[in-house]
Amino acid sequence: MEYRLLGRSGLKVSVMTMGTMTFGGSERIGNTDQAGAARQVDMCLDAGINFYDTANVYNAGVSEEILGEVLSENGRRERALVATKVRFKMGEGPNQIGLSRHHIIEQCKASLKRLKTDHIDLYQVHEWDGQTPIEETMEALDTLVRHGHVRYIGCSNYSGWHIMKALMAAGARHGERFVSQQIHYSLYSRDAEFELVPIGQDQGLGILVWSPLAGGLLSGKYRRDSQPDSGRHVGGFREPPVYDWDKLYDIIDVVVETAEARGVSGAQVALSWLLGRPGVTSVIIGGRNEKQFADNIAAADLVLSAEERARLDEVSRPPLLYPYWHQSFTAQDRLSKVDLDLIAPYAEEFKRG
Repeated sequence: MEYRLLGRSGLKVSVMTMGTMTFGGSERIGNTDQAGAARQVDMCLDAGINFYDTANVYNAGVSEEILGEVLSENGRRERALVATKVRFKMGEGPNQIGLSRHHIIEQCKASLKRLKTDHIDLYQVHEWDGQTPIEETMEALDTLVRHGHVRYIGCSNYSGWHIMKALMAAGARHGERFVSQQIHYSLYSRDAEFELVPIGQDQGLGILVWSPLAGGLLSGKYRRDSQPDSGRHVGGFREPPVYDWDKLYDIIDVVVETAEARGVSGAQVALSWLLGRPGVTSVIIGGRNEKQFADNIAAADLVLSAEERARLDEVSRPPLLYPYWHQSFTAQDRLSKVDLDLIAPYAEEFKRG
């Protein structure tokens, strides 16, 4: 298992992170019980995965409870880094939601109790809160770090300007900065490459990828002419939204062709592609069963060739947005490596255009 530094920190995390949304869930998402969770955690620990991601809102705290129970047994906690999140509604009343000092500190205490631990390794704000001053949010997170309840802090589902505003607020008071961002990113959904990936590279934020298989769409099971009998999207799950089914199926075709040529699954190809993208630290894997987990874990050992990556890049590449196409035309003499990671792959396209 490969380990990478989490952003501008000294913490090393495995390139695979175990996701726990299925713990205590539903048939649509997956409903892993405690015994199943223990088996899956042991599979991941045995493979060298040291990072485990949950959230207080996952199944109304049940995911944290199951993870906490499993990790508290057989010395598992000493081998694991635990990440959880705060932001969404966790009870009745106007203050049981958001990123106020009140809600953050209250929910951190509740998560610590459910997780049966004295500290959270990575505490992430789960979504933007435009009604709470960012200074209040960052100060509350800083307080948790200084009191030893939290080791590192990160964000999830923030836009570029949200992240920069948060980093500025932290810097102004010499407080704790985000070391990571958890984002949606996949062969089908490459929107993050325009702002979030460059910010991660430039500002020293590790990138943790949620739903790297687009809710299973990139696993190879979904084809133009056939659909699986079960799965999240079969059950009505709509993350991510699909705006262009033809493009999605074009991507899947190349994923499946690559997988068949290498004798691996489509999921492994899609995960390996992500692990080779600039700025990516770790991809969050999940599974409705142990077979899926085992298959996803194997992607850590798959190295795609330059030719394979080029085909996947080309079929999945989105149009270059403004102002980047303009910078490509007029700023080539003053671009940084971070700029070029985004813009350079479009150079041949513009020459042909």
